[in-house]
Amino acid sequence: MEKYLHSVTIVPDKCHGCTHCLNYCPTEAIRVKDGKAVINPDRCIDCGQCIRVCKNKAKKAVYDGLGEIERFKFKIALPAPTLYGQFDNLDELDYVIQGLYDIGFDYVFEVARAAEIVSEYTRRYLRSADLPKPIISSACPVILRLISLRFPSLAGNVIPLMSPMETAAILSRKEAKKTHPELSDEDIGVCFISPCPAKVSYVKNNPDNRKPLIDCVFSMKEVYFKLIARMKRENEPQFVSRTGVVGLSWATSGGESAAIFNEKYLAADGIENVISVLDQIENNALPNLEFIELNSCPGGCVGGVMTVANPFIAKARLQSLRRYLPISRNFAISDGDEVPSELIIHTPLAERRIGHYNPDERFTLQMLNDIEECNKCLPQIDCGACGAPTCHAFAEDVIRGHAKIDECVILALWAKQDKKE
Repeated sequence: MEKYLHSVTIVPDKCHGCTHCLNYCPTEAIRVKDGKAVINPDRCIDCGQCIRVCKNKAKKAVYDGLGEIERFKFKIALPAPTLYGQFDNLDELDYVIQGLYDIGFDYVFEVARAAEIVSEYTRRYLRSADLPKPIISSACPVILRLISLRFPSLAGNVIPLMSPMETAAILSRKEAKKTHPELSDEDIGVCFISPCPAKVSYVKNNPDNRKPLIDCVFSMKEVYFKLIARMKRENEPQFVSRTGVVGLSWATSGGESAAIFNEKYLAADGIENVISVLDQIENNALPNLEFIELNSCPGGCVGGVMTVANPFIAKARLQSLRRYLPISRNFAISDGDEVPSELIIHTPLAERRIGHYNPDERFTLQMLNDIEECNKCLPQIDCGACGAPTCHAFAEDVIRGHAKIDECVILALWAKQDKKE
């Protein structure tokens, strides 16, 4: 399995070795070893759930520092739609855009603009014949990695369209070079302002084996505090937002689905709900649906761990901002039903299934059988005292040689009791 660069990491000095995070990791990627939590990089999907629930702040997201923009002559900001929901009493999107110019960016291309374009291409794609239904959105990187690891049979259901983040990167670079033909690709720095660590990982791992579209990924929280210090709402902003209701709605769960104008859709958020939906799709329990929107963060991107505002408050703010916006201000950049090649993901989603131990299928089946036999010997109380989230996960660790059976505290206690008797 190729090395995957992760943006979720552990701060050992802050970790107390509690088992709280074990119970919330959706892929059982965390173990407690020698009193400290350890993340298995092959299982981690960078959902940020451990960051969200850690009481000791021993998990954190890794991202680029704002000083990285100084490497470029021409600096482009790609603010995610969620950014607008972070500010209290904001009545014009233009203030945020002006603030981005004021903190050092030369051009601002709203990701919400790209979202409206992606929405139109999604509508066109759904009109195509012979599609595996339901189609699953490709916008959330956590979902892509989760499908790759746990639901590889659904890889063909993922819509092969660039996300709004990637589309914005492509279009913004084109616009910059058109306006400033003297600039080379190396002169231009495209910087995404992210609400979650998963998008950091997605960018750093250069999906589709192509030339990187985005040069830097900044934390929305860090940018927010820079903007708060510079935004002056008593002055009229000089630049005009080109975001409509459709683009702004992508920040919350259901916004992408509503934009396809098709009632046969389902929108789910929160990683546990997402896994439940994927299970049902895999079991063909949702045959009448055509489109599935899945967001790992509660409430959608507004629930990302790199944001500032409570997701419910951010959602309410975005609802208020939508009242005076047109439905959409951005349209497809090509005629007909075809999607431009540059906006298509040409490489199929790679399978990185959890549980593959050896190319020899017989070896795999034998190991799976050994895990089940080992699991039968365990107490089945999922106490986490062994450092694994469940007895079954511990059994897998034992069979794979990552743990020893005598590390089960309950079995050790039972053994002592048997000796006394």
